[in-house]
Amino acid sequence: MKGRWVLRGLKIGVIGIMAVVVFGFVVMSLWNWLGPSVFGARTISFWQALGILVLSKILFGGFRGRPGYGGHWRRRMSSRWEQMTPEEHEKFRQGVAGGCSRGAVVKESRETI
Repeated sequence: MKGRWVLRGLKIGVIGIMAVVVFGFVVMSLWNWLGPSVFGARTISFWQALGILVLSKILFGGFRGRPGYGGHWRRRMSSRWEQMTPEEHEKFRQGVAGGCSRGAVVKESRETI
């Protein structure tokens, strides 16, 4: 069981490293193709391209993960929960505790609407 998680972690790590390398080469290639002719800039190396990627992530994306991810879901679920009756609250809790499929919960909620 533990070996499976180690293998999965290694796969994710390798995919992550490959993505960083590919994005680095894409930035380097685009910069070296467009920069000198459009801006009169000098060509850059792979490591400088990775630096530009990190800098752009800090300036424009931050390191907080996907912005707003889950916030929309929480607000939507909260508004639905507030509209439920106590009986529907209990039915929902039993469905979640029983491990019911998502389709059954959606079907039941559509029937009550």
